[in-house]
Amino acid sequence: MSSTELPSVPPTSALPKAASVRVAEGERLRSVGLPGVTLSVRSRPPARAGLQPALYVHGLGGSSQNWSALMAQLDGVVDSEAVDLPGFGDSPPPDDGNYSITAHARAVIRYLDASGRGPVHLFGNSLGGAVSTRVAAVRPDLVRTLTLVSPALPELRVQRTAVPTGLLGMPGVASLFSRFTREWTAEQRVRGVMALCYGDPGRVGPDAFRHAVEEMERRLRLPYFWDAMTRSARGLVSAYTLGGQHGLWRQAERVLAPTLLVYGGRDQLVGFRMAQRAARAFRDSRLLTLPNAGHVAMMEYPETVAMAFRELLADTATDERAGGPAGAGS
Repeated sequence: MSSTELPSVPPTSALPKAASVRVAEGERLRSVGLPGVTLSVRSRPPARAGLQPALYVHGLGGSSQNWSALMAQLDGVVDSEAVDLPGFGDSPPPDDGNYSITAHARAVIRYLDASGRGPVHLFGNSLGGAVSTRVAAVRPDLVRTLTLVSPALPELRVQRTAVPTGLLGMPGVASLFSRFTREWTAEQRVRGVMALCYGDPGRVGPDAFRHAVEEMERRLRLPYFWDAMTRSARGLVSAYTLGGQHGLWRQAERVLAPTLLVYGGRDQLVGFRMAQRAARAFRDSRLLTLPNAGHVAMMEYPETVAMAFRELLADTATDERAGGPAGAGS
């Protein structure tokens, strides 16, 4: 095995059965088998019939649980589902071990094609924002609107606080970090993640913190935890280097769907300065900036993000009634 390869994970059937992830009140969790992947899908029963479907895609190291607060806020507005990307949450690793942005996007597309739910209101955070951008660019028929919270789009000058995440994709770094942090408790790890991702970790209540620790303990027992993290980080870094029509910024310019961009002023992983560039790149975009938010505004300020999405929905409906094609550009 060369020095750039990662240890292979056992087939899904050989993996030990992990404790189930937390399912909040009003949510359901099911497993969906697709070619090459099995996805765990979190949903909330629609408040009434006829609601337009929405799909939520989490970031690196996250899960569908990251969207629970926003999904609850949008009860009665959309019919919400959130996926666990392959190797994250309650989804097992992909059969081929491919964690690239393209592979994650392919998994989302396969789910939407198989479920027949498209076009959906597509939401993405961080890594999920890059994945959702690619989905919207290559399959515009599947995306009604696009909402991106701190999307992980290429930056020329990466913030120092984001460097360790990028380094995770380098050969040997994950193994070194795993050994270095072997004695860390799940509580210590969660505090570190929250300090990095939240604008104000003090906004996390004791119950939410306890659930986060329980989830961290569960994930650390999974034999593919570091493999999924490392390969996904590597996939994201690789996507940053692509040029031409496969480059993420070029694909952002191709997105036809009306787009809501959400950026936090205290984001330590995605530069706040990227907000204006993103607003210029997406042809039909509106920008919500939250000075006190960090990297996961949909978890810190779900009411505000939900309100902005409702406004996007109302504007889109007005445009459609006026006879203009949604996402025609401005």
